Amino acid sequence: MRREDAESLCSWYKAKMLRKTIHATLIVILTTGAASAQTNLKGGENSLRTEQEKKNDRDIDRAYQSTIKRLPNAEKTKPDPWGDVRPALPAAAKNKQ
Repeated sequence: MRREDAESLCSWYKAKMLRKTIHATLIVILTTGAASAQTNLKGGENSLRTEQEKKNDRDIDRAYQSTIKRLPNAEKTKPDPWGDVRPALPAAAKNKQ
């Protein structure tokens, strides 16, 4: 192999390695950017809920739970959200269940 061919081949491998390194770096940067966009980086006191807000949330939750408990047949009846879409089961299938 001639020296010129070896140098050409060496520079080709270097360029290929540099290209792979740049692509890998870009992937890492873009992935990090996407992950950091999903986190709350605001910080400070505004991002935390105050005790008054927490108390208000607890009161709302308690009122909701007490309303649910007062509903008749709340635990016995479980609605079927797909009941109108699904066809009725034949008698043989109902007996198997």
